[in-house]
Amino acid sequence: MKNKNSIKLITAEKIWDKAPHNAFTDLIWFEGHFYCAFREADHHMSYEGKLRVIRSPDANSWELVALMSWENGDVRDAKLSITPKNELMLNGGIRFENSIDGFNLQSVTWLSKDGKNWSKPYTSEEDLGTWRWSVTWNKEVAYSFSYTGKDQHGCLYRSYEGKSWEIVKKEVYPDVESYGNETSLLFLENNDAYCLLRRDKQSATAMLGYSKPPYTNWQWSDLGVRIGGPKMLAINNKYFLAAVRLYGKEDARTSLCWIDSEKTTLEEALVLPSGGDCSYAGMIEHDDFIWVSYYSSHEEKTSIYLAKVEIGEL
Repeated sequence: MKNKNSIKLITAEKIWDKAPHNAFTDLIWFEGHFYCAFREADHHMSYEGKLRVIRSPDANSWELVALMSWENGDVRDAKLSITPKNELMLNGGIRFENSIDGFNLQSVTWLSKDGKNWSKPYTSEEDLGTWRWSVTWNKEVAYSFSYTGKDQHGCLYRSYEGKSWEIVKKEVYPDVESYGNETSLLFLENNDAYCLLRRDKQSATAMLGYSKPPYTNWQWSDLGVRIGGPKMLAINNKYFLAAVRLYGKEDARTSLCWIDSEKTTLEEALVLPSGGDCSYAGMIEHDDFIWVSYYSSHEEKTSIYLAKVEIGEL
């Protein structure tokens, strides 16, 4: 597993660049198609952002299937998952230019049975002030970590249908002064949970969290590396592969990294074609390959890319 040659880039192609700024991706395979979701906007922090969803049967030709917007709000951080009812679920966050009841954030969900026709946005008063950054299903239950707003110290939520959410555990993140925020959550076959957590203050190094059901008691270990936009998969229910933003002396890059959950280390394995404003990957296993969506600005403007990666013997 420590052999860096065990992971090889097959292709990396630009698949979208229509907006001035195209970023913050996710990827999934659903009913015979790749689905890629991302934010379109004027720039990284503008307030007119929308979530674009495109799909392809072969990762070559892409069609438009949805564009989610919000009046007087910036919609960002698209996350895709599949519900137990075999619905495609799109989660995002709305950033308001003018706060509502003291909050400028709100989580939102859309559902689709066929990937083209989408439900109304599901949100509630309880979602105001939450920023559920990603969603992972374990059996019949969706789990999501929220940060900032009313969840300054991290809060784990769950849902049984993706429309309404309840609190599992408040104040989950360790060392609250280090500003834990973005996460990627995975579950093993025995229901053990792992969380890859980004932090941005003090040491600003990532942490790996571990918990058993009912996920109210978390143990955290410092990985010693600064990351951004985490996405983590369990390969063969054993090896943890992460797609993250890594930081060099002069520039950032999007890389695939192995995480050793026993030694609690993160080791860079493959640098994807990337640079500058980049990362925020989606990552899936399909047809014996790892497919990674991400964005990067190494070719003049921020654009959406899709990489095809081969994993050798581990």
